[in-house]
Amino acid sequence: MLEQKINATLMEALIDEEISRYWNTEPHSASTTQVYRALSTVIRDLLLKKRNTFLKQFTKNQQKKVYYLCMEFLTGKSLRNNLYNLKIEQEVSEALKKYNVSLEELYSIEKDPGLGNGGLGRLAACFMDSLATGNFPAVGFSLKYEFGLFKQKIIDGWQTELPDDWLTTSDVWLIPRTEERVIVKFDGKIREEWTDKGLKIHHDYPTQIEAVPYDMMISGYDSKGVSLLRLWESRSLNSIDMNLFSQGDYLRALAEDSLGEAISKVLYPSDNHYEGKILRLKQQYFLVSASAQNIVKVHYGKYNTLDNFSQKNAIHINDTHPALVIPELMRIFMDDYNYSWDEAWKMVVDSVSYTNHTVLSEALETFEDNIIKVKIPRIHMIIAEIDRRFMDEAAHNLGDRNKALKMSIFGYGKINMANLCIRGSHCVNGVADLHTEILKKTIFKDFNEYTPGKIINVTNGITHRRWVNQANPLLKDLLTDILGEEYYLNPEKLNLLKKYKNDQSVLTKLDEIKHQNKKRVAEHVSRQNHINIDVDSIFDIQAKRLHEYKRQLLNAMRIISLIIDINEGNIADIVPETFIFAAKAAPGYFRAKEIIQLIFALSDYINKNTFVKKYINVVFLENYSVSLAELIIPAGEISEQISLAGKEASGTGNMKFMINGALTIGTCDGANVEIIKEVGEENFFLFGLRDHEVESIWNHGYSSIQYYQKNLKLRKIIDFLNKGINGKSFESISKYLLGGSAVGDPYMCFADFDSYMEIHRKASHLYYSDKMKWNQMSLMNIGSAGIFSSDRTVREYAEKIWGLTPVNK
Repeated sequence: MLEQKINATLMEALIDEEISRYWNTEPHSASTTQVYRALSTVIRDLLLKKRNTFLKQFTKNQQKKVYYLCMEFLTGKSLRNNLYNLKIEQEVSEALKKYNVSLEELYSIEKDPGLGNGGLGRLAACFMDSLATGNFPAVGFSLKYEFGLFKQKIIDGWQTELPDDWLTTSDVWLIPRTEERVIVKFDGKIREEWTDKGLKIHHDYPTQIEAVPYDMMISGYDSKGVSLLRLWESRSLNSIDMNLFSQGDYLRALAEDSLGEAISKVLYPSDNHYEGKILRLKQQYFLVSASAQNIVKVHYGKYNTLDNFSQKNAIHINDTHPALVIPELMRIFMDDYNYSWDEAWKMVVDSVSYTNHTVLSEALETFEDNIIKVKIPRIHMIIAEIDRRFMDEAAHNLGDRNKALKMSIFGYGKINMANLCIRGSHCVNGVADLHTEILKKTIFKDFNEYTPGKIINVTNGITHRRWVNQANPLLKDLLTDILGEEYYLNPEKLNLLKKYKNDQSVLTKLDEIKHQNKKRVAEHVSRQNHINIDVDSIFDIQAKRLHEYKRQLLNAMRIISLIIDINEGNIADIVPETFIFAAKAAPGYFRAKEIIQLIFALSDYINKNTFVKKYINVVFLENYSVSLAELIIPAGEISEQISLAGKEASGTGNMKFMINGALTIGTCDGANVEIIKEVGEENFFLFGLRDHEVESIWNHGYSSIQYYQKNLKLRKIIDFLNKGINGKSFESISKYLLGGSAVGDPYMCFADFDSYMEIHRKASHLYYSDKMKWNQMSLMNIGSAGIFSSDRTVREYAEKIWGLTPVNK
């Protein structure tokens, strides 16, 4: 809904104006890149005008706004998404004929913004889209990473990290707001001064970093709303030492500038060394301090008071990375606006909420006490006081200080960020039913008992308009022919598709669509990997962040077992399968990189062995991104969601594959549990231990050696790893599985192996013996996926947590 109806003629005029203004050239002489930048600038400015109109209505109604803080926003490319959501793709396509360029050519120019790693960042991006679609006033805050995560390059099978220069094309979507820059302070000393007006805090000799905001507009679909994503760039206030520069010491003269810029240089710097830990802390505090200052300033400018702050602002912490917003808000309220501790604390707790995304102990962030004390001394003082007051309160209420200590923010010389989040939030949520129950029963058990009802569940969701309507246009066309366009904004209407379960023409069309999408992927693999894959084989896809608990290794073990069977002539149960992997490993995560190396070696081995290749193939697609996911997910026939039960918080890849008609081979973990509830176990390939069984086995002492000794296939797999592939031994992985100085197979691949092999046998047999039954199950998955839309998710957040209403109501 634009104020002025956009047609092809108007769009031509707007593009012409941009080309003339920025490049002083005639439209017919403009390069494809110039046309891309001109069109993107036109759309950006249209969105800016639309948001300003939206904000006028919001301001008039004096409504509550949500601020969503996250270290990641994996937005994907902007041009296609914005044109689709504004419903002007056809008009723009017509206008581009003047420049002899197609929309697809322009889409290919844009680079994915490298502002995230996986599900966490993509979830945040989906929320921005759904918030705008629902006409909720929303601002996201993150950092303007110059190089994003990294560009993944596989060299000799090993992941190599290269700079991700996404800004060379996607910078056009960013609007600098230099007039709204703020100062963030590190280091220095805190001095207290008692005056006749009370305690005055002075921060002496700080290192001051300038935070400069850049705004990205994210459109809603056919709505009034436009979400704002504000990205902070770090700059040193003292960018150059002129004295040193004049003496010719150029490197030292610019050193302070480089240190300042390092904060927003790269997403998630490795923290397996001291300097990395400090940089991560600086990134997190830089994000929350700049954002909190901005939020408070905007509110005060509008209302001339902070007394109503929590009535007008919902501040959401997505995972623990922005946890320091809690003490930072306390600092601002007390030090800058002279509120008492109790007044400030109530304002903070009433406005802040927190989403937990993991039960893994290594992913629950902690920082060394001394690092925080030195780098952000005032924040350390406030955290210490938060903890002291809570300890006194909890010890008094419980009558047991030792029990209270289990909930302390401090412990073993570290500060626990999750405990800080829980203390400073009025609501905490998990992201799937199972995950939330595990939180209540295990890692947050004491908090749940102390403040019952504070921990609730809001199951994750995905933007179905992007992951079906844009990524899978053939399926979109079929769904629209059958259901009409109502499901675009009411995804629960997908449920009506189930009425066509026995319609042979619909099932045949589904099969044809999947085949066409498989052909697209096969062409991509041929171009990028120089591997020819069989489009008539089952496409088995595992695309997600590389982590031990997600168990790409279990998938690789099955592939090794198939190779062994083929080489031994045991081919009676072997069917054609193509295994597609896409994943990035964290730069410092050696084990994950080694698993990538193993997968790549298996691909190389198979493609050099014509006999094995007759039956199976393996492809590893490098540099996984939103755009790559949009290509491969519609082609998936088997979706691998095989994390060890109890370890995956939710997952959203499972939802994307499901809504595109893939059948899930999965454990009873994360949102898989709710997917099974919606689609029925008869339309899901369930295997493996349940979470309570995993816990019981661990409590009694898990021994991978026992499984190894009893299972011939496992012994052959270990022998295969030790012998090596193409001269490369993977003995270290076999030792990891069998144990030694550490517990072997920590994510229980051995324990679930037989069950995994059997469910795959069942799935592949069905695929080749009864394709119509397979397509029926595929249809049931699509028809059951509406509940996993992020539109539903943000409505639940708005109602249960944020107290937010749409602007048009």
